[in-house]
Amino acid sequence: MSRGPNTRFADLFALTGWSKGELARLVNRRGAVAGQQQLSTDTSRVRRWIERGEIPRDPVPRILAALFSEQLGRVVTPEDLGLTRGRAPGDPANEPAEDASWPQPERTAAVLTEFTGMDLMLNRRGLMGASTALVAGAAIAGPINDWMTSSASAASRPLSRSAGSAVRDAVPALDYYEGGPVGEEEVHSLEASVDIFRAWDASRGGGLQRKAVVGQLNEVSGMLAYRHPAHLERRLWTVAANLAVLAGWMSHDVGLEPTAQKYFVMAVHAAREAGDRPRAGEALSRAARQMVHLGRPADALDLMRVADARSGPENLPRTRAMLRTVEAWAHASLGHSQATRRTLGEAEELFAKDTGEQGPSWLQFFDEADLHGMQALTYRTLAEHDPGAAGLAQQHARVALKLREGGRERSMLFDQLSMASACFLANEPGEARRYAQMALSQIGEMSSHRTWDRLRQMYRLSSRYENVAEVSELRAQIRSTMPAKPRPQIV
Repeated sequence: MSRGPNTRFADLFALTGWSKGELARLVNRRGAVAGQQQLSTDTSRVRRWIERGEIPRDPVPRILAALFSEQLGRVVTPEDLGLTRGRAPGDPANEPAEDASWPQPERTAAVLTEFTGMDLMLNRRGLMGASTALVAGAAIAGPINDWMTSSASAASRPLSRSAGSAVRDAVPALDYYEGGPVGEEEVHSLEASVDIFRAWDASRGGGLQRKAVVGQLNEVSGMLAYRHPAHLERRLWTVAANLAVLAGWMSHDVGLEPTAQKYFVMAVHAAREAGDRPRAGEALSRAARQMVHLGRPADALDLMRVADARSGPENLPRTRAMLRTVEAWAHASLGHSQATRRTLGEAEELFAKDTGEQGPSWLQFFDEADLHGMQALTYRTLAEHDPGAAGLAQQHARVALKLREGGRERSMLFDQLSMASACFLANEPGEARRYAQMALSQIGEMSSHRTWDRLRQMYRLSSRYENVAEVSELRAQIRSTMPAKPRPQIV
């Protein structure tokens, strides 16, 4: 029965540069290496996959995913290729980032294992390249909004699958970690490792430790294929959620945007299995920040509506303040002056209600310095639409820089760039140059593409003063050091 053209497969196939016959031979060759000598793929079968939407039997979809991942230099799953049964290839629900209804915790563990295994394979072979497409925010927010309202969680029920079966079923002909049951001490060590990874990321950016985080997440997802006592299982899912957020943030930091987006969505699922709605809401806020950074603030607002409404009444005031700053940044990008100012005011009021409760480990990085840093970034963004906001951006950037402590070098660099941009917008090119030079002196030490993106934004704002000698010199210095970076396509 024809399902209609598989446009997802066709689009990715066009990017590979393969002929249909070449792909058929690659499938047969990879299958033989994996012990599947019976495969007899030919050109006509490849044509039917594309033109009629036929879905080959397992393990061909997984072999295809591995081949496409290697060729394109980014993680491609069977879902990306439209090769999942039960839905037509053009059905939006086939999009893995949109499929928020994974019914079982073992399915979540299997998806984590499969995706991280592919990611590690690409890293190991030096194949990670520029990502190409993102899913729109509304397409993620809608299904997750419905899904987060249900009450089931893995923490309240045991895994039903045999040990390691989800892992073995998930990954074809790839290296993977098949975990085992762990105890209290091992889980505590895993929780401590998350704090170490998070500190590394804050200090020097995501590029240096991304592979280590993905590898640790791969191990934890393997462990989750085993039965554990409910309290340990809940903690393991929390570790998985924290690592998935970090893997997403680090991927975003180095420009692997669709990979980052998928990790954020998987983090929401893992947090849900842990029964931790605030963690799920914060993961969505990361996806929203990614959207604003990439010039899609309306998508960010779609995500923030869900994060704010569905992350649960147990959210601490400081968590809600953090969510408000992300929402305000999206409003500022759209030029919504009143909404921006109102939302930042709410963030300040919520932060002032903080009782000093320690809260989860991921919340510790949103302190007073970060509140002012986000306000500086938001007002600096708004100042391109409302010039009166430039002074407010400068005020908050000064406070943030004064409060920043050691180990937060990347955040300090962002504050310096916010300050320099705000000074250009406030017609203070001399001060702008001073802060820009501070940022330039450190930016080479960061393994972070986002820092270069912010520098590009500041460079654009400096153009109105290019006839000023000191600014002209600054612009020449930036051009000589700034790498080229293509922006991803957003669909």
